[in-house]
Amino acid sequence: MKKYAFSRSLIAISLLALFSSGASAAEKITLKLAHNLERSHVVHQAFEEMAKEVNQLSDGNMKIRIYPSSQMGSARETMELLQNGALDLTKGSASDLESFDNIYAIYNLPFLFNDQNHFNKVVFGKVGKEIMDSTKEKGFFALSAYVAGNPSFYAKKPITKPEDLKGLKIRVQASPTTLKMIELMGGSPTPISFGEVYTAMQQGVVDGAENNVPSWVQTRHIEIAKVFSEDEPCLHS
Repeated sequence: MKKYAFSRSLIAISLLALFSSGASAAEKITLKLAHNLERSHVVHQAFEEMAKEVNQLSDGNMKIRIYPSSQMGSARETMELLQNGALDLTKGSASDLESFDNIYAIYNLPFLFNDQNHFNKVVFGKVGKEIMDSTKEKGFFALSAYVAGNPSFYAKKPITKPEDLKGLKIRVQASPTTLKMIELMGGSPTPISFGEVYTAMQQGVVDGAENNVPSWVQTRHIEIAKVFSEDEPCLHS
């Protein structure tokens, strides 16, 4: 079976959705989509709408069954399931995808893009298409992208300059580029699965995190890390 992908570009997170095709038009199929966000998250709600549209446009011959909240594992784990044929669709950010092809590191480099328009031209242009096709040999590739919000730091105090990160443990995705960025700024980068961030902040395992506004608010991280510093070091996909 060929693998295709619907992806999100956030930077995102950057969401990648991948699916298998090849069934005849008359054959009814159910595709499994797994992701690491809560049901309350706007991205999950968008997936629910997508599932309705797919069902309607296929006259009921194609359904999408959604597994939210890391039911099938972390973003990296769901991509590995996708590679192994145990999953049809998933989503991921550029940070997640950097583990599969380091070309995605371009989206994790701090202050690389002049502004949102510059970023959008790259993501949705020829370069972005080449990047999204880069994982074909690994069993999947992205069909499209969306911008989910640009990440900034949030913690119990403002973080507006590199010096503010000194001594702070900051949750990051397992992107080598992001890990190095936090380290060079003086912080202590701490990779933690997204579903474990709330508890990690609650217990003091980390002092803050780097993500977009929807993830900060809709996953209730705002209850603990009340200060969102809109510095946007990286425009993400």
